[in-house]
Amino acid sequence: MAEPTIKDQLVNDHQELYDPLVARRYFAKFERITGHMLQVAGEVEAAGRLSRTEARILGRYLAALTGTFRALNYKYLMTGRAEGSPRLTFDRHESGFPVAQELMVMALDAAQVGKHLGGMASEAELKDRMVRQILRDLAVPVQLQFALSQRLYYEALAAGGIFWARNDPDVQWIEDVTRGAQPRKHFLIHWAVYDTRVNLPVVYLLNVEDSGKKPLPNDDRRWPQVQAHLMAQSLTGLKLLTIAQGVDKDFEGLHPKRLRRITLGPMYSHDFTLQSGPISQVLTNARAPDGEDWALVWTVEDLLSDREEEVKDGWFSTATRQIWKLDPLTGADSGTTRTERMVVLPELPFQAMTDLNAPGLRDIRKFVVGEGGRILPAV
Repeated sequence: MAEPTIKDQLVNDHQELYDPLVARRYFAKFERITGHMLQVAGEVEAAGRLSRTEARILGRYLAALTGTFRALNYKYLMTGRAEGSPRLTFDRHESGFPVAQELMVMALDAAQVGKHLGGMASEAELKDRMVRQILRDLAVPVQLQFALSQRLYYEALAAGGIFWARNDPDVQWIEDVTRGAQPRKHFLIHWAVYDTRVNLPVVYLLNVEDSGKKPLPNDDRRWPQVQAHLMAQSLTGLKLLTIAQGVDKDFEGLHPKRLRRITLGPMYSHDFTLQSGPISQVLTNARAPDGEDWALVWTVEDLLSDREEEVKDGWFSTATRQIWKLDPLTGADSGTTRTERMVVLPELPFQAMTDLNAPGLRDIRKFVVGEGGRILPAV
């Protein structure tokens, strides 16, 4: 039998939502999940794994992700009901999230949002037409409902607060520090992407010390170059060590001290995704109803600088370089100091995971959605 082609693999991994009820269930599931993600960020801050500033920044990206799903929900509200209504494509294999192409199209729509809204009837006018059609024809105004859903989609894009395929680097001053006699400024650079390889949102946090003559955000020479460099390196296939060494080597006056990559997902659901290994058995054993049939994994990769050393940089000059603290078991193979995985899941899947007690799931930090949607760290 011939090996499956790349096209065949993509067809198998990606699926369109044709049925309106299934599409609504999909978006309702993510509406709950994104709300829980914000609570988990608070729990991680309370445990000392994130500073208040870092938790606030991560919360902004999570809120933007909620905005993205809200806008997509409007766009696909009439899937399978109205003529010409679009269908969402999502990655059902080891992701559960919409494919990256969906966010790329959103960015193109946002660039012309004024043109789209300018050619549409207002929300009040569309609702008035619906009422008149119902009274006159005794029929459901499906096409008018579709027009309204598209207007709400473009209004959501115009309002902003969206997690885009590219969320360019921003910088936050943290404190002034001194290394010997050298004054430096400590900045936190943060950015995010929707990774096209894994179809997942990924957030980056980079702590740097800046000894440049101008503070990095005010340096019109270095800051644009740093932004472009970081976006070009924002690939999950690249090791954190590679990214951090590139910043350390390529930018004068910048001293990276810590780099974290937070991958938000995959989302596993017995109804929507194809999963293998212990997590598949967990969801099968849980027999959870639709609203509780899910588990969301976070992965936090963390790379820390151990110390600085002076190295030769040309014939007559030296430069400061970071010596990175690498995982003692994997070393440079992982490119991190440590990697931590967390899972957020409702009570029934958590109980099934506890009962299964699979080796691959024991060391994952667990957060359980309890009564009233409260997040409870599992002991």
